[in-house]
Amino acid sequence: MTAAAPFGKLRLWSSRARAAAFLGGQVLVHMVLGKIHRRNTLEQMRIVGPDSLGIIVLAGISIGSVFTIQVAREFIKYGASSAIGGILAVAMARELAPVFAAVILAGRVGSAFAAEIGTMRVTEQIDALYMLKTDPVDYLVVPRAIACALMLPLLTLLGFIAGTGAGLLVAAAGFGISSYAFLNSVRMFLDAWDLLAALVKGLCFGVLIAVIGCSWGLTTSGGAKGVGESTTTAVVTSLLAILIANFFLSWLMFQGGITA
Repeated sequence: MTAAAPFGKLRLWSSRARAAAFLGGQVLVHMVLGKIHRRNTLEQMRIVGPDSLGIIVLAGISIGSVFTIQVAREFIKYGASSAIGGILAVAMARELAPVFAAVILAGRVGSAFAAEIGTMRVTEQIDALYMLKTDPVDYLVVPRAIACALMLPLLTLLGFIAGTGAGLLVAAAGFGISSYAFLNSVRMFLDAWDLLAALVKGLCFGVLIAVIGCSWGLTTSGGAKGVGESTTTAVVTSLLAILIANFFLSWLMFQGGITA
């Protein structure tokens, strides 16, 4: 029994992953058909966006500052101080800002989705919605998916601005790099495609977080213990999905940028 337990958990996870993929398809169909609960959507946008803004900005400041500290000394050593601002901006836009914003949202919002809907499942509130002829996908899942898809790109952009601004201050105060040189480097290295890629990544990551969190909540069983397990597994699955999706999105968006 003990040896078979990991395989049982793997089968359960595989089953829930398939359910999440199916739920993602349902969300897309319902959105195309216009089945959107507007009041719930606005409420979820408030929870996902403004309520997450502070921690995203603080994380951006921290990451931008640390990145500048680590990179500036080496670049100055090799006479490439003029490239510091551009390297930071490109790294923040392409990878750091969308990924750290998504990771924070997965921990803060994805876990809340799984816990809230999981509690509704084990207390039979989901069954009550069916009794009232209310589709849980319309009422619970679609608003959360839309909220994450709209808010995470904006949070990503704000995290990028905060990180780049923090890098500028650290470069000026700690390494004597003028603001003009830093910003000129940003202008030379960064282009519109980098920012668009950050927004696209944010949108994709937001949908993943919402669908996985909601799906794990809807497939919860086993009372309070099951809710806790669903919450933990939903966050871990969301983080893995973000990292895997980031690889493929980066490959599609940037792998063709270097030619022989």
